[in-house]
Amino acid sequence: MKVAEAVLSPTRVELPAGIERPYEVYVNGVAQVEGRDFRVRGRSLLFDRELRQEGKLGFWRWASLLIGAAGTYRQNDLVDIVYETAGRRTVASGLPLQPGP
Repeated sequence: MKVAEAVLSPTRVELPAGIERPYEVYVNGVAQVEGRDFRVRGRSLLFDRELRQEGKLGFWRWASLLIGAAGTYRQNDLVDIVYETAGRRTVASGLPLQPGP
């Protein structure tokens, strides 16, 4: 019996300008641990798993939601970075996801 291997589609997130260590990384509100959940390469965060952002709704999808014919259950991952600037905690939320690495 042959067991299929999972195909990993890594995801890359670029750190916005001005964000320096230390910072905290969250995916969908869950704290991520460097080395376990992601790696840092230069100004990029590399996730070994595929993260997705739902695109803009087209007319028919929007219309079906409006009349209650369909719900929206697509994967929509949100990456947030909490960092300190000028002594204040700041959040960069909903950073763009890119295919990695």
